[in-house]
This record gives sequence, C-alpha cells and structure tokens, in this order.
Amino acid sequence: MKLIIVESPAKARTIKNFLGKGYEVIASKGHIRDLPKSRFGIKVDEEARTLTPEYSVSKENAPTVKQIQELAKKADEIYIATDEDREGEAIGWHIAHAIKKDPASLPRIVFHEITKTAIAHALETAREIDMDRVNAQQTRRLLDRIVGYKLSPLLSSKIQKGLSGGRVQSSTLKIIVDREREIKAFTPEEYWTIDTVFAPGIDANLYSYEGEKLDKLAIKNQAMAEAMTERIRGEAFSVNAIETKQRKTSTPPPFMTSTLQQTASSKLGFSPKKTMMLAQTLYEGVKTPTGTSGVITYMRTDSLNMAKEAVEAARDTITNTYGEKYLPKSPKAYGKKAKGAQEAHEAIRPTMLDFTPQVAAQYLKPDELKLYRLIYTRFLACQMTDAVFEQQSITFKSESAEYRATGRKLLFDGFYKVLGTDDKDKLLPTLEEGQSIALESIAPTQHFTEPPSRYSEASLIKKLEAEGIGRPSTYAPTISTLQARSYINIEKRQIVPTEVAFTVTELLEKHFPEIVDANFTANMEEILDKIADEHHDWQSVLIDFYFPFMEEITKGKTEIKSLKMAEPIGRNCPECGSELLMRSGRYGKFIACSGFPKCKYTEQVAEEGSEAQPAVEPETTDEVCDKCGSPMVIKSGRNGKFLACSAYPKCKNTRPLEAPTEAAVPCPDCGGKLLFRQSRRGAFWGCENYPKCKFISKFEPTDKKCDQEGCDGVLARRTYRGKEVYECVKCKHRTPIEEEA
Repeated sequence: MKLIIVESPAKARTIKNFLGKGYEVIASKGHIRDLPKSRFGIKVDEEARTLTPEYSVSKENAPTVKQIQELAKKADEIYIATDEDREGEAIGWHIAHAIKKDPASLPRIVFHEITKTAIAHALETAREIDMDRVNAQQTRRLLDRIVGYKLSPLLSSKIQKGLSGGRVQSSTLKIIVDREREIKAFTPEEYWTIDTVFAPGIDANLYSYEGEKLDKLAIKNQAMAEAMTERIRGEAFSVNAIETKQRKTSTPPPFMTSTLQQTASSKLGFSPKKTMMLAQTLYEGVKTPTGTSGVITYMRTDSLNMAKEAVEAARDTITNTYGEKYLPKSPKAYGKKAKGAQEAHEAIRPTMLDFTPQVAAQYLKPDELKLYRLIYTRFLACQMTDAVFEQQSITFKSESAEYRATGRKLLFDGFYKVLGTDDKDKLLPTLEEGQSIALESIAPTQHFTEPPSRYSEASLIKKLEAEGIGRPSTYAPTISTLQARSYINIEKRQIVPTEVAFTVTELLEKHFPEIVDANFTANMEEILDKIADEHHDWQSVLIDFYFPFMEEITKGKTEIKSLKMAEPIGRNCPECGSELLMRSGRYGKFIACSGFPKCKYTEQVAEEGSEAQPAVEPETTDEVCDKCGSPMVIKSGRNGKFLACSAYPKCKNTRPLEAPTEAAVPCPDCGGKLLFRQSRRGAFWGCENYPKCKFISKFEPTDKKCDQEGCDGVLARRTYRGKEVYECVKCKHRTPIEEEA
C-alpha cells in the first residue's frame, strides 16, 4: 500500500477517486505541529547566537497524528502531497517529524491542479522536501511569533487589553491610518467648470481660453467663471479639427490571487476571505460530469505563467466557439507583475475547458458558479484578440475659447466577446472642418475638490501587492485580523480605522518605527525570498532582527507612558449593561463600554474643560412614542436634532423633530402623502407608507405624467445643465419647460 498525505479532507477525497486500491490518502488538516500556544516557544542561545523553535503536536492534532502513524507503519511508500507553496512545504516537513520519519526519505509530490493527469504526473516526478523553502517558512513563523508575542503584551499594558501587533498587520494598519489622516487633513478647494453643449447635443470640455491650456483648477471662483461664460456665449464657434484614430484595448492577464480578490470584490461583492474559501473548494474538488475533480489551479499564487497544454486547449476552444478572427496568431504570455512572484507556479485558470460555466451551473452552488465563471472567462479572454475602437475627437474654436469633444465606437469586440463590456458607444455626429456650430447651452458650475477615498478591501490588497507587503496567502487573513482586533470597521465596503488604531499606530511610529515601515516589511519579504531561492542563512536573519527588537521592547516597558485612562462615569452601557468608562482617544476623550471589544458602544463627549462627563443628556419632551408609549426625547445626529424613544435600545423608534414638508401631489404609487426627508445620501421625497410603498424621488414630483411610450411615471421639476426641465422619476426622460406648450 502507498500512502499519500495531503492537507485537506476534500483534497484527500478527490485524489482518492483518481487512484486504485493500492493507495490510501489521508489529510493532515493543516498544521499538525507548531509553536506552543501558551508560551514563547523559541529557545534563545545568546552565546551561540541561535534561535531554536520548540515545536510540538497540540492535543487537538494528536488523533490525526496517531492515525497517520498507524497508516505509515503499513505503507510501503509514503508521499508528502501538501500544498505547493512554502507553507505546504513546511507542513510536509512537520508531518515527517511528527510520524518520526526522516523528511529526506519521503518523496515529495506537487501539482498545480487536482486532476487525474496531474496526480499521475506528480507521482512520476517526485522530489525531496525543499529545505530552503521550509527554512523560509520557519523564518516567517518565528519573526511573526517574536513580534506578536513580545509586542502585543506591551500594547495591552500601555493602551488597553486585547490589542496586538504584527509584522505585516501593523504596517498594513499604518497604511489605513495614513489614508484617514489625509482625509481628515484635506481642505476642499473651490473650482468651476463651464458646462457646454454644442448642437446637436454634443457635450464638450473647455480645453483652452485666451490661448492658455486650462487644468482642472484653473477657474477658481464664480466671478471668473461667469465672466468667461458671458464672453464665450457671445462668440461664434466653428469646427476647427476632426481626428479619427483606431485604438486597441489589450487583453487582460489571467488571474493571480490579488487580482482575483480585487475583481471578485468589485464585480461580485465578495470579500477576499469569501473569495479564497470558494476558490479553495473549486481547487480541492467538486462534482463534475466525470466525477469529483478540482476545476481550477492552485489559488494562492502571484505568478502569471500558464501551462503550454492549457494555452493550446484555450486556443482550440476559442477557434471552435468564436471563430478564427478571435484567435491571435501566436499564444499570449504575461510577465511577472508582483514583487518576488513565484514564477514556477501557475496563474489561476480552469483545469477542464469542457467544464464550461453552462455545464458547471448543474453542479456548483450559486456563489461557486459566479467565481468559477469569472476565472473561466478571464482565462479564455487572455488568449483572445485585442478589442479595437475608433477614437473620435472634434475641436470647436471661437475667438477666445477652444473646446474638445470625444467619442468612441467599438469596431471589433475581441476578448469582450467573452467578458462582455459595460462601455457603450459614444458617437459624435458627422461634421466638417470649418463648419459653423451653435451653442445649445452653457452654464458655469461650482465644484470642490474631493479628499482621497478610503481603501476598500480590494484597493488595500492592490496597495499591499504594490508595496510588496505580505504574499498571496496573507492578504485576506491580515484584513480579517485587523477586523477581529477592532482596529478597523468595514462600512459600505470602505475600511475605516477605529480610535484605537490611531493610538496604536502613533505609539509604534514613535517607538517601533520599523514594525510599521512598509519598506522594512517589504524588504523582509525579499529576504525570505532569498532564503527560499538563494540558500540565504535563515538563522542570521532571525538574530539580526531579534536582539535589536528586544532592546526596543525592554526600553518601551520603562519609557512608554501609559495611555490607559479608564475612569468610571457612574452609568451603565445601554446596549449590554456593563460599566461605561471615560477613555482618551486620537481626538480627545470619549465614553466607551468596559466590555470592549465584545461590546463596541461609544459616546462622544463635550470639549475639554469640565469634569469627565457623558454627552449632554437628551432634552425631555411632552411627546410620546407611538410604538411603546415611552416619553420621546430630543437627540442630535449627523442630520441635526430628532425625536428618539427614551426606552432605547429596547425601542429604537425615531421621528423628525419638526413635521416634514408635504408635497403638493400624493404618492403616484399608492396615493399616500409624499414627505421631504433627509438621509446620509442627501435629501429626497419619499412616501409616508414606507416600507410598504418604496416610492422615492430626488426632486419634487408634479401632477404631470410622462409621455414616453410604456412609461407610467410622473414628472418632477428640476434644473439640468442650467435649464429648467421636467424629468420623469422612472425613465429619467427630460422635457425643457419652455417647450412644454
């Protein structure tokens, strides 16, 4: 009997299906030997200048080890078939030690995909465990243990319980905090545009004025904008130049871990963690028409390489499905994109092109299918022809001004045939140079510059990849750790740092600058690559880091002033009943629940100058809650004061302090009252019968009906491009008011 040891039970089941009776396949279920959880677990010999990990098998892993040991005694040959990355290499090495075997004596097999062909090839090309890759993983593990085990208690003792620091975690947190600092320090700058439409309906941008090219902020105030508008309005325009060029849009590369996470986030709304869980399932094995099999290649990769056989299969599929015109003359290859990419790996691609998304729909769960379709179509697209567009540009000129209008027309869809495109043709009318052109409308519009946007999970991963921080396997876990430690919240898909994130980052910047330095973290990743690929001495890396770091820890224990300030205020948390405490944060004092991080209730307090007091007590009123009968009180929110039930949080009823303005016409959907309301997204008109009736309109509806065929909407009066128009609240068709007769 031959024994194959893998990591996951799902992978074990899939591989077992491919092999005959002479094989047994068992899963280690991940790491079975690791540093102890209850102590540091690294023996430091200062004289010999060595750090020795003290690995052990945990109680929960003991039954698995015993099971593997029993099978190993019966086996004629034992194959290590853990994942193909450094973590997998180290797990295989640990398995050998756990079952008391010499790692060098056990054949190591690797495969990028879990298919019958791939497994058979792997068994024919077994190698030894790569100790350089094992040592690179050990170095990473020990570095993370040193930072986490020594820094986290210091943060907890100086700031508050439950905090942690980490080599990748803390530098990632600084990136998030730095962006929030930029946002808070941002000062909006006023600028104006002159929105102009030439007949017939050509939107154009003011390119130059009085011979000077205009940048975005060139028109600085209303007086300047209005003066320019009046002059331009009185001038005659003609078509000065017409340009038509062909432009190609290149095919996208296949997916690697970071780009898959980013695209799944933007197109499917999946978190990186969810994406990797789904990809793991697709890799390890799902039901197919030919039995259980892995349907994508390994999902933790930073390589864009593709197997020659897979590329040829893709080209055959493209020819047979879409025709010769969609197939380039030669296969497309994509270069290394990520720092330190493991080029021996493959990009993420489907393993069986005949398992199309249409076929897969019969076997996969809905979210699995969405991700599989994304991977499948991206792989086909990367081997197709480029898309071809016709780029149009027209310049309109007067005595003082020059405008430019651009349009685009898709001439050949190329890879869009598979991926589809949201881009719609924007065609310009046929004009001739020298032709006079009339102004249809012109109006100055005020704008203000916007602060930089917060990171989303996808854009943060893109930033980490660009900076060389972490590796494909660490992106999703790092974000999850920051959430678990209450350093960040994810609100409307934006990452928002908490108060404690600022406090921790500032302390680390001052006393442990290397830990939050993106360059230091990225350089360490490069050193780990050198250990794996160039036989770099891993012990010297650990020693060079450990002793200077421990000096900083020792110094920090005495020199860092405690930031703990937790004074009871004599009230209990309205959400969980625990005691409320006055704390200090990045922007002054605030009240927080003593049950943090389980309970995250907080209150803002008044500016400094008085004793530590909670926010001003709500004003009492004579109003009664129409849901529970308790008195209503006046509270303040981001949209001003409002009435709230005093029985909160048992009753969360609220209503406006003043009766909302009522529209002159009833709700066109149900006949109820239309009320003017405020929300985080701005003001709107909404039905009083919400949520039963969900009619809303940004502009006040009138009693006029839309005259567009098939539309039963009503018209709202609004200003559009400087003109008063009626706009349908449903189909958005606009009618100039002066033409209403």
